[in-house]
Amino acid sequence: MKKIMTMLAIIAAVLSISACKNQNRKPILPSISGKAGEVLIVINKEYWEGDTGNTLRELLASDFPYLPQREPLYTLINITPGAFTDIFQIHRNILIVNIDGSVTQPGVIYRNDVWASPQCVIGVNAPDVETACQLIEDNGEKLLTTLEQAERDRVVANSVRYEEVTLRPAMAALTGGILHFPVGYSLKKQTDDFLWISYDTQYTNQNFIVFKYPATGTEADFSLDTLMTRSNEAMKANVPGMFENTYMIISNAVTPDVQYLKYRGREFAQMRGLWEVHKDYMGGPFVSHAFYSQDGKEIIVIEAFVYAPKYDKRHYLRQVESILYSFEWASDVTK
Repeated sequence: MKKIMTMLAIIAAVLSISACKNQNRKPILPSISGKAGEVLIVINKEYWEGDTGNTLRELLASDFPYLPQREPLYTLINITPGAFTDIFQIHRNILIVNIDGSVTQPGVIYRNDVWASPQCVIGVNAPDVETACQLIEDNGEKLLTTLEQAERDRVVANSVRYEEVTLRPAMAALTGGILHFPVGYSLKKQTDDFLWISYDTQYTNQNFIVFKYPATGTEADFSLDTLMTRSNEAMKANVPGMFENTYMIISNAVTPDVQYLKYRGREFAQMRGLWEVHKDYMGGPFVSHAFYSQDGKEIIVIEAFVYAPKYDKRHYLRQVESILYSFEWASDVTK
């Protein structure tokens, strides 16, 4: 009983909105545990099996968009507060739900590196189930964004740390910038206006194609029709299939989605969908970023796609998508 009370006290401290942190002294923390895409949810069993758990599952375990088979956004692991011991405290992503009638300041708290590094810890503090569910629903977008950014930052940090710097010149020549490809990626094809960079294993392929086309300076530059047409042209000319007269294209089975985003000062159109090989049975998910060149005269497209017929695709797609977000203009790179 004493152990459980101690653990509840630790959790309450983490979830306290008014708790202060000493910014001047950072302890040396252990490395995180757990697999990419996992979220550890600390919550009492009765709440996990009730409305609060259902609300969390609807948000965090909903379908990952544009995969050939259904896969959840995150794999959820549930434990009770009494089981939240040292072995679990170093998990990469932790969501703690504290429902207690004594709570006077309900809210959602976001913290990094509480027990390990690089760690994402989110707390939901509520006096009752209804308030907890409302907090989760109202903050759903930020919850997902925070977890996604934490996963992305880990991939990018490893890519920078173990970068295959020999790929920088080819990227810089074509785009004026670089992606931080980790060791294992290699240049598969290069022309004056096209790159194909790939990481291949026996059963999986993670690929990037890079191309550009003249900008018109109108909204049509980033329309779905333009993005699909330009992508199909580049793939037909440069990404052949295994057999004669086969080549990669965007699948029409599901209409791709386009979002217009801004990330760290850079604006781009993100297209997400499925690819296939014309007149063959290969296919998988892709995601691309399209944006203006530094002089505004061209549209640069970087498209990442995955082929992993024997495995779930979520993890592999999240990896390449994270690398997409590592793009930097060469003039901004410090090393």
